Amino acid sequence: MRYIRPVWLTHSGEKKDFEVYSCHVSPDGSRLVTAAGDGYVRVWSTEAVFKAADPTFNGPRQLASMSYHSGTIHTVRFSSSGRYLASGADDKIVCVYTLDPHPPSHNATFGTDEPPPVETWRIHRRLIGHDNDVQDLGWSYDSSILVSVGLDSKVVVWSGYTFEKLKTISGHQSLVKGITFDPANKYFATASDDRTVKLWRFTPPGPNSTAYDQMSNFILEKNITAPFVASPLTTYFRRCSWSPDGNHIAAANAVNGPVSSVAIINRGLWDGDIHLIGHEGPVEVCAFSPRLFTKTSTESKGQNPSNLVTVIACAGQDKALTVWITSNPRPLVITQDLALKSLSDLAWTPDGTKLFITSLDGSILCVSFEPGELGFEVSLEETEKTLEKFGAGRRGAGIIEGTDGLLLEEKSREGELRGAEGRMGALMGDAPSSQAMTVNGNGTPIPPSVASINGVTGSNDNVENPADGQTKLNGAADQTKSAQPSDDPNKEKLERLKSRVTITKDGKKRIAPLLLSSSGGHESSLPRAQLMSASANAQGSKGDAPQTILDLSKPFDGLPRGGLASLLLGNKRKWAKIEGAEDGHVEKKVALSSRDGAVSILSNTTEGLVPARSGSGVSGQQSTPEFIRPAVLNASLAVSQVRLAVPKIRRQIVQTYGESDGSSIPGAGIDASNGTHPGNSRQTQHEIIIEARNPSQLPATGKIQDQEPCRVTVSRKGQPMWQDFLPRSTLLLTGNQIFWAAACEDGSIHAWTPAGRRLVNALILESQPVILECKNKWLLCVTAAGMCYVWDMKTLSSPHPPVSLAPVLDVAVSSLQDHVTPGPAVTSAHLNSEGRIVVSLSNGDGFAYSPSMYVWQRLTELWWAVGSQYWNTTDSSVGNLRSALGSKVASNVSSGVIPFLERGTTSETMIRGKSFLLQRLVKQLLSREGYEGFESTVSLAHLENRMAGAMMLGSKEEFQVYLFMYAKRLGAEGLKSKVEELLRGLLGGIGDEEENGEAMVDGNGHRNSEDRTWDNTSGVLCGWPRRELLKGVVLILGTPCKNRDLQRITVPYANILGVTEGQDTEGDVMIS
Repeated sequence: MRYIRPVWLTHSGEKKDFEVYSCHVSPDGSRLVTAAGDGYVRVWSTEAVFKAADPTFNGPRQLASMSYHSGTIHTVRFSSSGRYLASGADDKIVCVYTLDPHPPSHNATFGTDEPPPVETWRIHRRLIGHDNDVQDLGWSYDSSILVSVGLDSKVVVWSGYTFEKLKTISGHQSLVKGITFDPANKYFATASDDRTVKLWRFTPPGPNSTAYDQMSNFILEKNITAPFVASPLTTYFRRCSWSPDGNHIAAANAVNGPVSSVAIINRGLWDGDIHLIGHEGPVEVCAFSPRLFTKTSTESKGQNPSNLVTVIACAGQDKALTVWITSNPRPLVITQDLALKSLSDLAWTPDGTKLFITSLDGSILCVSFEPGELGFEVSLEETEKTLEKFGAGRRGAGIIEGTDGLLLEEKSREGELRGAEGRMGALMGDAPSSQAMTVNGNGTPIPPSVASINGVTGSNDNVENPADGQTKLNGAADQTKSAQPSDDPNKEKLERLKSRVTITKDGKKRIAPLLLSSSGGHESSLPRAQLMSASANAQGSKGDAPQTILDLSKPFDGLPRGGLASLLLGNKRKWAKIEGAEDGHVEKKVALSSRDGAVSILSNTTEGLVPARSGSGVSGQQSTPEFIRPAVLNASLAVSQVRLAVPKIRRQIVQTYGESDGSSIPGAGIDASNGTHPGNSRQTQHEIIIEARNPSQLPATGKIQDQEPCRVTVSRKGQPMWQDFLPRSTLLLTGNQIFWAAACEDGSIHAWTPAGRRLVNALILESQPVILECKNKWLLCVTAAGMCYVWDMKTLSSPHPPVSLAPVLDVAVSSLQDHVTPGPAVTSAHLNSEGRIVVSLSNGDGFAYSPSMYVWQRLTELWWAVGSQYWNTTDSSVGNLRSALGSKVASNVSSGVIPFLERGTTSETMIRGKSFLLQRLVKQLLSREGYEGFESTVSLAHLENRMAGAMMLGSKEEFQVYLFMYAKRLGAEGLKSKVEELLRGLLGGIGDEEENGEAMVDGNGHRNSEDRTWDNTSGVLCGWPRRELLKGVVLILGTPCKNRDLQRITVPYANILGVTEGQDTEGDVMIS
């Protein structure tokens, strides 16, 4: 063994040598890279170091130097492939370099003493993801990921292909100072000042993986604390190392009683009973040799694993170096006072015979071991064999267990290929020019101009099926195949686009490029969770792509600075020129007044912006306001537990309805086929107007108590159809093609048939109505006392007794507070097609009343918006499900009840900015121990909440989509117990579809509630045949290369359904 310490091997300054914090050797062993406090990354020739004592050697010493950081560089690491070089510094940035194959085109930098560069290392990426110093870096053994750790207590995972941030792990409670990777590529370990070493399990991501794909990757496997309970917090690093055979982790800065040591953690049990004791001070860095050795020389490849030994080097604050081998209980080498300050890093050459050492005194030296001194090297093939027992090289795909599993994978892949080909064809212009729309998965195809997608319709609102006369709405898109072959109508258009010529500003002609998107991208198995504004969803977006993204990390202001005018016209208007004012005088005056946060009022004139002037007071006769007077309230409201605002008496109340399409009525409920105003309906020429005129002046007798009647008129095309008079002033009107209804000031409800016949006697309520809504045959009335009444106007009955809004208005919570605080307000109340009450509040919560359980159920709240990855989105994978399962998956889910309520929660969150405090709480929780799986758990709970709500409401299409999303997430998480429970619940009475299918529908064509529980004995679940739902879930869980661990559970169900046969139960021939 000999020491090599060249004089030129240093980061020299004008007065002293800078501290060297890190070093590493390239995989080919030809380069040594060092990082120091001068802000330079220097690349050296290892050959020059080894031949430093040879006077005849005249090769280059320093190959390159890079200075892309603005501070001290703490760590530098080559990738395992040797293609990249990464460095991290106290400027919170990770720089990734790549070697330029061309020779340098310049000499030494002017004004410096740097030697001319021999190689050119160019900056490839600057990675920004830390909030404090970057302390250590680590590459996986296949270079698929780069992991950085720092003093912000974060572990950031970057893609080794695109260098996109895949995940930020906040599992540590203090500074993270070291990282090492498992040579079997299954784990990586991080060491922190919270006195723990955390072990993280991961699956190597693919080249096209995104952050959404890796939501469930990088899971905490083990938290090791025993060897570090009393470890000192004075070390600069805690650099740990993993043995080349994968059996042990060497963790620095451990203690054994009062003595500093290096803890050896055993794989599998992850215990740290073995300690390397010999250092007088804390150990900051330890490094295993990358090669295995044997005690005796041998040329045979077969070796007994028990005869293989590993070599480890340790160094730290005592300025001593120790080298250990596993066959000897005592250190093989102990060298003290190698430097004047602490030793900061160790790096072995790939052959395991030389060791580089750096110190904070600026010295860099090399220890060279003679052949046989450490043992005899084992071939790399033997080293790889020792890792095979840990699954090295399998990339986490798992092992297929039988032919049925392969058939299930092939069936699942078939749908994914169809979806990818369809998307690529549409992008390249190969898609058909017209697509037919089917309704609810069946029925007559609808032309695109008539189709309704995501709540936005064309010129028609419904299409009658001539065979059965049933109107079909909210259908899923389906492409129709032409009966006769025809030329592609888009081929000529595509050729024109390829040769389109544009003229630049200087008059030159250029061919405009045509964008071609790659089709080989890996589809995300996890949702793209984004918060969308209500306006974006109201307009409808192609493919459910969110238009407005809500950042919950800061409060939201509804309008920009300058108000609505700035929102519409922008805030870049020029200042108007004012006579007598100096240039810029007005602008400086306004800026001075706005310095303390005040907002100056400006007038946006045609000449530009001018300071607003105070207007004169309004005088003279004014126009009569829309309302006449406030309503006379019932005295009982003074002592009522709930008091809602009562509408004022208006002079005229007008409502417009379509004649034959109840879905276009404003009061027709929230799941109407379109969300447009009735004035935009295609039946404007046939619209029916109901009008109520309240008396606005003193009666003819001159006495106030002699109130004139209210006149109710229904007209069509301007011609009166019928007229009636009510003794009290009218507050609200509603109606559809089945009945009309009016709510009066005295708390009475009047109803008529479409022809004007009184349908029922006046319904007397305890207080004034504040909300009056209808949907089909159902009528909803909410009173000022917070009571909700629902009536069936065909059978003149009620599905349940009156319900109070007190539970949903936080009455119980408000009463527990010290001071009186304003409670939430009711923003809307609606009915669905089955007469269920759906209420949304001003705090963003959404509720629905369950008549079978006689209780309110909360469907949406701000908690899901902050913690769930699926909030306010139907997931991009819904498109994949639709392509895999044909037209059976509903595409118009965004117009359903639950998405409507979630959009309302998002709108209230954006307007009021209530999510800031809750988001801050969640961020703090994510950094605590025990909350590592917080996001995953809340996301699963959100999907389960969606499924339960859709089942209670009877929303058939929503239930199917949420069920498939839930199954896909369970497969990604690998939750075997929940998958098995889900499959058992779907199996149920799967053979009783024919016997019990008709029993699920009553005489009026509405489904009853017998199929609303998982344990019902029928073959129907929420309106769907159990066989169809089970088949969709099995196909989703059978996705290849992702869920093979679940095949032991899913394959038996696939055999029951016949999915793995050559032809399944529905006659679809499987491609094999």
